[in-house]
Formats: sequence, structure tokens, C-alpha cells
Amino acid sequence: MDLRSQFVSTASALVDSDPRVAVVLAEISADQFAGASATHPDRVLNVGIREQLMVSMAGGLALAGLRPIAHSFGAFVIERAWEQVKLDLDHQDVGAILVGAYGSYDWAEGGRTHQSPGDVALIDTLSDWVVHVPGHPAELDAQLRSAAADDTRVYLRIGGRSNPEAFPTHHDAWSVLRQGSAGTVVAVGPTLRNTLPAVSGLDVTVLYAPTVRPFDADTLRSTLRTPRIVMVEPYLAGTSAAHVARALADLDHRQLGLGVTDPDPHRYGTLADHDRLHGLDPRSLRQLISGFLIP
Repeated sequence: MDLRSQFVSTASALVDSDPRVAVVLAEISADQFAGASATHPDRVLNVGIREQLMVSMAGGLALAGLRPIAHSFGAFVIERAWEQVKLDLDHQDVGAILVGAYGSYDWAEGGRTHQSPGDVALIDTLSDWVVHVPGHPAELDAQLRSAAADDTRVYLRIGGRSNPEAFPTHHDAWSVLRQGSAGTVVAVGPTLRNTLPAVSGLDVTVLYAPTVRPFDADTLRSTLRTPRIVMVEPYLAGTSAAHVARALADLDHRQLGLGVTDPDPHRYGTLADHDRLHGLDPRSLRQLISGFLIP
């Protein structure tokens, strides 16, 4: 099962099991929720191609005591509905789960209108948001169930591909995959599938982050041997730079942010083509990481 199918499965199960959970859609994925909508027409709502209304409705449902899940492409649920995210959720200080699909360029054929490499950077301008970037369907299932049981503001970012293996997401802590002395590489969500072969044979610590907000400074610091850090993120390069700087403010350190370089490169092609364009394929990652970490 891919990540998006897992989201539909888990969200549908939550609507069945928890009378507080509601799903709000703006046409995208509405056909996949047809069964849940027929069973729970009062809590699976499709507002049509009106993403701003979708987020505003999520805010209203939260004020009424429900736990809303609003879903569309990341470009629509965050960027197109940005004013509503900022005001109807953050400013009103109410909780909701926003689920954005196909992130930076995961649906490459969709073009710029369906791409959102700046979504996490935008969320960073708001307060008290949890940001999950699952790299495996099992991680997504656990994150969504945990979010549904809470009242926080959550952004669940679903890419178009997943890692071969799931890792624990207990308390949003990062997983320590291995330790080394040349520096630390943090792979966020689905970037792990290209990062692991890229660092094969290198004497580096590898951390895996399926959750980026809150930023796990404790794991970063407790595993740090050499204060050189590389963040590999599936959205704008350097999005987490300020968080790394705050986590290591008392240390003389160096950091490199890898991710989407030009958010609008005016290039078409496959997902693999875009990986190479932004330096996120295994070969490019190895060159960039080894050049930065290995003297």
C-alpha cells in the first residue's frame, strides 16, 4: 500500500471508530472516501473545488468540538488556503489535521500548479504546529492515529513514494540508524531511500526523521560526535537551518541543507529527473555529503 492509500484507509477507519473525527475534502480523493461518506455523511464532507472553504470548515468543526482532517494536494491545502490556515486555525488557536499530498515534485507530471516545496517553510512562520513527513505507510498510520487522539495543529506531508522499511515514531523522536565520527546526516521522511545508499561506507552518523516539528534537538545533540550536520529534506533546502542553529547554539558547528534548490526550475520530467536536478539522487547526495563532511 502506498502512502496516500494508507491515509485513506486510516482516516476512514478513524471516522468509523471515533465519533469526534471528521474528514473535509475539496474533490481531491473524494472518490476514495465514497464508502466512508455513505456511512457517515455528516462527518465526511466534500465542499467541491473550494480549498479555502475546506480549511475554514475545519476550523469551524474544531470549534464545535470535532477533530477535523482536511485533505488535498499540499499546494492547495497549505498555499492556496494559506490565509485560512493562518487565521481560521492558527490565529483562533484551534486544532486540526491538514494532510497535503504529493509535496514538492512527487507528481512531476502535474507541473508547478501541483507542487509545493515551500509548504513546511510556510508552516514554520506559525506557532505550535506538529509536522510529520512519513517515509512509510506504517509510520503514517501511527502518526495519523496519534494526531486524531490529540487536539494539536498537525501538518501531515505525504509524498509520492516511500522507504522500504518503517522505523518507530514513538514521541516523535528520530531514529538512530548508525553512528560515525565524521559528522551527522539527518534524512527526513522519504529522502532516506536515496540517502542510505549515498552514505554507504562513509563514517557518519545517520538519523532518520519522520517528524520534523517539533525538531528533535535532544537526539541530534546526544548522538553528535563531530559538529558537522547535513539535513536532507524533501522540500526547500535549508528549511530546518534555523532549528539546527538553535539546537547547537552553544557549539561551534557547520551545517549543510540539502533539498529542493530552485522551487520553480521550469523543467519537466519524471520524479527521478527532478531528484537529479535538485541533487537528491544517490550519486549527487554522495558527492555533496562527502565533500562537506569528509576532509
